Amino acid sequence: MNITDMKKEVKAVIDNCALTHEQAMMNLSSIPLNYVEFFDTTPRFRELREAGVLCTMSEGNGTYAPRYVLPDYEKLMREGCRFLRLDPPTNLWEAVTVLEIFYQHIPSVTHFPVYLGPVDKLLEPFIEDEEEARKLIRHFLIFLDRTISDSYCHMNLGPEETRAGRMIVEIQKELWENAIPSMTLLYDPDITPDDFARTCVECALACAKPSFANHKEYSKLYTTPYGIASCYNALPIGGGAFTLSRIVLSRLAERAKDSEHLIHDLLPIAVKELCDYIEKKITFLVEETHFFKSNFLVQEGFVSLEKFTGMFGLVGMNECVNILMAKEGKSGTYGHSEEADAMAKRILDKLTACMESYESRFCDCTGHHFSLHAQVGIADDYSISPGVRIAIGDELPLHEHLLHCSQFHPYFKSGVGDIFPFDETAKRNPDAIVDLIKGGFAQGMRYFSTYGSDADVIRITGYLVKKSDLAKLDAGIAVQQANATWGLGEVRNSRILERKVRSLE
Repeated sequence: MNITDMKKEVKAVIDNCALTHEQAMMNLSSIPLNYVEFFDTTPRFRELREAGVLCTMSEGNGTYAPRYVLPDYEKLMREGCRFLRLDPPTNLWEAVTVLEIFYQHIPSVTHFPVYLGPVDKLLEPFIEDEEEARKLIRHFLIFLDRTISDSYCHMNLGPEETRAGRMIVEIQKELWENAIPSMTLLYDPDITPDDFARTCVECALACAKPSFANHKEYSKLYTTPYGIASCYNALPIGGGAFTLSRIVLSRLAERAKDSEHLIHDLLPIAVKELCDYIEKKITFLVEETHFFKSNFLVQEGFVSLEKFTGMFGLVGMNECVNILMAKEGKSGTYGHSEEADAMAKRILDKLTACMESYESRFCDCTGHHFSLHAQVGIADDYSISPGVRIAIGDELPLHEHLLHCSQFHPYFKSGVGDIFPFDETAKRNPDAIVDLIKGGFAQGMRYFSTYGSDADVIRITGYLVKKSDLAKLDAGIAVQQANATWGLGEVRNSRILERKVRSLE
């Protein structure tokens, strides 16, 4: 343990005037975990981590709660919670209060709930007076924005339209200045009415939510219901993800002689090292820490061990392929060349095979294998595109881009997505965006996000941030939302504000 380095990190936090008290407290709580190790790692793993090829996502080696927790909120509505002394709600006021209290006790990597549940379905049975319900739901949404200062907090809607769901979307459009919570519509054109989908698009253009998840495909993933949590992570309800670590493919490509060297020699080693690390971290969490032994969520059955999986993330496919194509003397680039895209698929096929050949003692819900995730990036990433996205500034025409997404999204069981900002023309024709989503999903696309180019709330990589907050933070002024710190790094390093803005004319 290097006390001098730890002291410097602590001092940097407590001197930072652009942090609120809560943000400073949470930053300080994570520092010790970066300086202690509770299980051994191999020299090869440490070398790959130091080189930035493998990344442990700032969890440290001593995680003491699962990274992403998706409680069974329908059980809460039916049975209440003994530990929190909550009776089952009997009216809408009680239902909202029960949720507000329960949310404050859900752990995650952010220390805030990353999954708020299918809130429309949770509230719908209690709606009697619609005027009163609208007032209360408005208060509820404001409460979430002011008390959960992190937009990894994620609400699910649909696929059915409900009165509660429509109220949430209509009110959220009125509260366009609120970045929290994030939202996803579990969208199925055979179930979700076109009019409700249109209303969701109109809301998204105003405030970057909800996104659209391909419910037909995601509902096939697990033997139990799923939810969308955090950025766009599809995970089992009643469980979640133990942990998430990632491989940075572009940095692995820098070490490769060519694509054959990467695919047959470097990639299997890196995948094995990361899988070993993920397994060790899960073993430590399950066997040595308190969560699965004593947390009330486990004891009362809101979550169970067998419904958690480990997430294996990747970033930098765009840059990886372009580096390898250049090394092989080829001119094609990712997204713009059939040969480059074929190389990307070969890399994904090999990575998936290596990952699925690794058997975990845990991860029952995914057949004792880890789940592949298109990770969205971190604030320190520079010239590294999220997951399998085409790099900003190199986007394809809209229809071609959707088809490209459709080729790569199906590889990712635990989350993948792409973002498409639109200009003013979209507000005049939201039905056209609904049609684009239908077409993309029919071809295999899994997740679609959008926002208006003039909106204050935008999607950074998978989370939401206000442009006005970024400007304040850049000037050294503290803002309520913790994500703004990461968003500012992404804007500086990843050209987020330079995304291609689409037009429908």
